[in-house]
Amino acid sequence: MTAVRERPAAIQVRPRALVTAIVLAVLLFVLAAVSMTTGDYPLSVLDVVKTLLGFGDSGTEFIVTTLRLPRLLLAVLVGGALAVSGAILQSLSGNPLGSPDVIGFTQGSATGALLVIVLAHGSSGDVALGALAGGVVTALVVGLLAFRRGLQGFRLILVGIGVAAMLLAANSYLITRASMQDAYSAQAWLVGGLNGRGWEEVVPLAVAVVVLLPVAFGYGRRLALLEMGDDAAKGLGVPVERSRIVAIAVAVVLCAIATAAAGPIAFVALSAPQLAKRVVRSARPVLVCSALMGALLLVASDLLTRLAFGEESLPVGIATGAIGGLYLMWLLSSHWRRNRG
Repeated sequence: MTAVRERPAAIQVRPRALVTAIVLAVLLFVLAAVSMTTGDYPLSVLDVVKTLLGFGDSGTEFIVTTLRLPRLLLAVLVGGALAVSGAILQSLSGNPLGSPDVIGFTQGSATGALLVIVLAHGSSGDVALGALAGGVVTALVVGLLAFRRGLQGFRLILVGIGVAAMLLAANSYLITRASMQDAYSAQAWLVGGLNGRGWEEVVPLAVAVVVLLPVAFGYGRRLALLEMGDDAAKGLGVPVERSRIVAIAVAVVLCAIATAAAGPIAFVALSAPQLAKRVVRSARPVLVCSALMGALLLVASDLLTRLAFGEESLPVGIATGAIGGLYLMWLLSSHWRRNRG
């Protein structure tokens, strides 16, 4: 019997998904323009454009290229990376709760960062490396504990929730054992935010996103086939376990490096993919729209916190946590009503 080979993934453009992506991109561009011109020192769009082209004065150049542009780019990159990570994990687990926030990957990154802050008193670069290593190690532990004749979504979520609870306890213990200064630094990092971040956080994250997002988008068709079940996916020529491992690895690294750059930004990975699917009205993963939705949510949240509380007063992680908590309550109540009906 001849083995069925997987056909090359054809580019299928769904009209509604294409229109949604265009609308989200336009909204993101508009919010980016507003973000670049709004703040303690208001600027016009012309001032920003002239400065980006190299014709601005020194004061405007400092505001645009040192303060606002890295913050904006970091919001776009972190939001997009977290959203795609969440979309992949939700697709593989078959559960809207299957995001890195819930299954422990974000907590693992936080543990790695706290170990560097509390025990090694490391620099910001060391903290970022610790967060990246913590997220990757946590994903390996969760994957090994959940693996039994394959990696099943429901088992992955249950194991991840248990590991996240233990890591949360470990993080609390580390803070209680820290000095006052280290505890303050650790707590500030745990909130998650864009305050004080610069090009040293943007550049490595941008490199990772440029490398990993095309891989994730290329696996969009395989994710859709995997949602049909392993037997159906194998019948269509998909190497199930290899595809699942590669997709999880991409999701883990995207989540870990985004967390390393900005701290644990809550609920973007959980809510952005679901919102994108609802707008597109698709049961399949919509990774491009998810990335744009995640970037839009984080840029909008950062802009709202700056307008309401000033440039440096409220980390954006608090805003996304509050909004995401409301979204999670709505998601759980809607599922409860649907199951009851």
